[in-house]
Parts: sequence; C-alpha cells; structure tokens
Amino acid sequence: MNDNTSWDSLVDHVARIETLRGVMGTLGWDEQVMMPPKAQPLRGAQRALLSRLGHEWLIDERIGGWLADLEGSDDPVRRACHRNLGRTYRREQRIPAELVDQLARARSEGFAAWIDAKKHSDFARFAPNLERLLELSRRRAAAIDPDRHPYEVLLEEFDPGTSVASLREMFARLRDGLTPLLMAIADRPQLPELGATFDPDRQQALHREVAAALGYDFDGGRLDHAEHPFTTGLGAGDVRITTHITADDLLSGLGATIHEAGHALYEQGLPHEHAGTTVSYAASYGLHESQSRFWENFIGRSRPFCNWLAGRLEEHFPEAGVDAERLFRASNRVERGLIRVQADEVTYNLHVIVRFELELAMFEGTLAVKDLPEAWNARYAEYLGVRPESDARGVLQDVHWSGAAFGYFPSYTLGNLYASSLGATLERELPDLWTRVEAGDFAPILAFLRDRIHSRGHLDEAPEIIHAAVGDRDHVEDLVSYLWARHGALYGAERG
Repeated sequence: MNDNTSWDSLVDHVARIETLRGVMGTLGWDEQVMMPPKAQPLRGAQRALLSRLGHEWLIDERIGGWLADLEGSDDPVRRACHRNLGRTYRREQRIPAELVDQLARARSEGFAAWIDAKKHSDFARFAPNLERLLELSRRRAAAIDPDRHPYEVLLEEFDPGTSVASLREMFARLRDGLTPLLMAIADRPQLPELGATFDPDRQQALHREVAAALGYDFDGGRLDHAEHPFTTGLGAGDVRITTHITADDLLSGLGATIHEAGHALYEQGLPHEHAGTTVSYAASYGLHESQSRFWENFIGRSRPFCNWLAGRLEEHFPEAGVDAERLFRASNRVERGLIRVQADEVTYNLHVIVRFELELAMFEGTLAVKDLPEAWNARYAEYLGVRPESDARGVLQDVHWSGAAFGYFPSYTLGNLYASSLGATLERELPDLWTRVEAGDFAPILAFLRDRIHSRGHLDEAPEIIHAAVGDRDHVEDLVSYLWARHGALYGAERG
C-alpha cells in the first residue's frame, strides 16, 4: 500500500471517529441542558455503547500500519497526525474495552449523583461515585503506563508534556508573585459591588448581543442555560455554549458567557479543512483555556470594554443606571471568596492550587475520599482565609470530578499564563487596541487569535504554538505584572 493510499484510508477512518465523537458530544450536551431526569439510565447505556465503539475504532490494528507508513513524512500535516494520533493510539490500545465501558457508565452515574448531592449540599451522596471514579481512573492510568505517576499519565490527556514537578514549580512562583499583591490589596478599601437585580430574560438577550459582538457565529452555534457553564464543539458548523444566569449576579453570568464564547471562538476557528487528520483539534486544554480567559479577563474586565458594555446595559436595563466606572470597579473586585468560577483574577489560581493538591493527594493515597470535604475546607481557610459553610459551596461546586476529569484543573492556570503573554503581545502589535475595544470593534483581536492560535490547530504542540505567537516571554511574570498593573492601580497599590 503506497503512502497516499494509507493516508486516505487513515483520514477516512479518523473522520468516522470524529463523527462518532460529535454524536457523543450531542448526547452530553443534551444530558446537561435538556434531558429529562428519568432518562439517565438510558443515556448511560447509550454513551457506554458509543464509547466502546469509539474505543474499538481507535485501537483498530490498521492504524498502526497506516502510522508506520507516515513515519518520516515531510508534510507538516501528516507529520503532526503521526505524532498526535500515534500518542492516542498507543494509550487507547492499552486500555481494556471493559474498563472503557465501566468508566462511561460511572461518568454518567457520577454526573447524576453530583447534581443530586449539590442540590442537597451533601457530599456523602456523591462520595461512593467519586471513589468508583477514582478507582477506575487509577486502573486506567496503570493500564496506559504502570511505570509513571498515575496523575501524570492523566495530565497528558489534557496538556501533553506537563509534569507534576513542573506544576509544583509553576504554582510556587505564582504564589510568591501573588502574595505581595494580595497583601497590599487587603490593606485598601474594598471596591463596591455592582448590586441591583437584572431580569434573567433580558440578561439572555444581552449575553447574545455580547457574544455576537465578540465574533461568535450563532449560525453555527447556540446559547443555552446549564447548571455549570460549558462549551461543546461537535464539529464544523456546530459549536454550542451554555451559561448560568441569576437575577442578582449580572457579572458572574456575563463573565461565564464571555468565557465560553472564548472557547467557542477557538473551536469555530480551527482548521476544519483538515478533518480526519487530528490537526483540526485544539492543541491542548491549557491553550483552549487561554482563549476563554483572554476574552473573559484581559478584554472583558478592561476599562475600555466596560465603557462599551455600559452602553449595552443602558439599552437592555435603562432603569439600572450602571455607568462604566461603576461597572469597571465591580468587575475587578478582589475578594477571598469560595467559588472558583466567580473568583477574581488575583485569587483565581489559588482555587486551582487547592484542587491540584487535593487531586494529587487522592491519587497518591494520602487523602481518603471521605476526608475530602474537611481537607478542602482547611485549604480554603489557609490559602484564601475563608471556610465553606456548605458542601455545595465547597467541595461539590465543580462538575469535573463527576466526569473523572482528573488532571484538568491545572489547565486553567496554564490558560491564564498563556493569555497574559498573548495580551502583552497584542498590546505591542496593535497600538490602538483599547480604542477599538471601547468602540466595540473586536474584529482585529479575533483576527490576531485566528492567525496565531486558532488556525494552527494541533499542527504543533501547545508550547510551540504559544512560542511562535508571543516569542520568548516569561508567562508567570507577564501574568503577575498584568495583575499588578490593573488591580494594583485600582486599589492604589504599587509593586515594590
């Protein structure tokens, strides 16, 4: 079989896998947005069947032959496919089909149990499911590579090349960089909250207008409500986002929509012409998160954006009387709170550190699931100076563990780091950036991201894509400097 025949066969086969993943993604979206509660057992069986089928297709022995024919190719797309698919193929080949089925069912059951536990603020209702998900995830990691740290094996799925050691070092630098800022802000008068209530239906209309202004294509997506906001990229022409709207917290819901729109813009801008090659995928979860955090924070919490947004608020909520300065200050309050998705930029990474440390402890066997709530509460008291008053606002606040997404949380911090360097580069290369933002002209920003990040897909690994986009930058220093410049100035604190 010649190289072109092998390539065509491989692309056709991978395209079928991608189509199946789109079907599974649709079922997952429906489960969180529209599915009736009594359908959970049926949905679990459906997803288990499709997961098993996808696993069988992914470990098809013909893939090994096709990949062998790609060895040493000079074509960049084929070379990237050999790297990306080869890594996944080797991992999946080692996982027993029975374990794939068990994990699929456990995830579906885990999500339903998490919803119930959070509703009743009772971790004990979810604990048996979490123990099962941990057990299955340990078995999965051991099957893939018994000689490596199990947590590190799982990290590779989200951010290839990331190690436990590198995360520990990164978090230490961030903690050292953020502590002086937090201490300086603590001595200053607190910025006021936005206050007021905003009709949820009119909020929905505002959210649609903002997402469309940023560049989100509603002809290829939709915006719905979910318990935990998320984005689902089902393939070319179908990228869906959700948000969580409440009447008394306008900024939280709007921030979630902008965050998810950032994810969706990345998905909509991927090189879908390379479907079936793995190059049309996002390069990593950390890189994906950089896009959402960039739009949510660097742009969405900026003074120029608040100047533009104030005009939109006047149209949708004329009775509220919210001016741009009030909006800007409320958007950038620093508060040692409990909820990660509502956290300000200065404290956000501390929320991630808590989760990383607890995940690691559970996988290393130094923390039992039954002791997780108290360990969670103790770390929040130590790192953020607050202690959750309930499981719902503490250990049960995130959906990730219900889906066995262990190793995912560090991607949020990687995203913050990448986003800060993208922002610094954009400010340098687009001198009228903030004038455009204030005018509601976001097209040049999206064009920059399309060129530097989105269109690259997974042609290279994420660190290489970021390096090509921003050059030799210290991401930790970029993030700390940016936070001092915005939040230090707002609170009247100067960096020593």
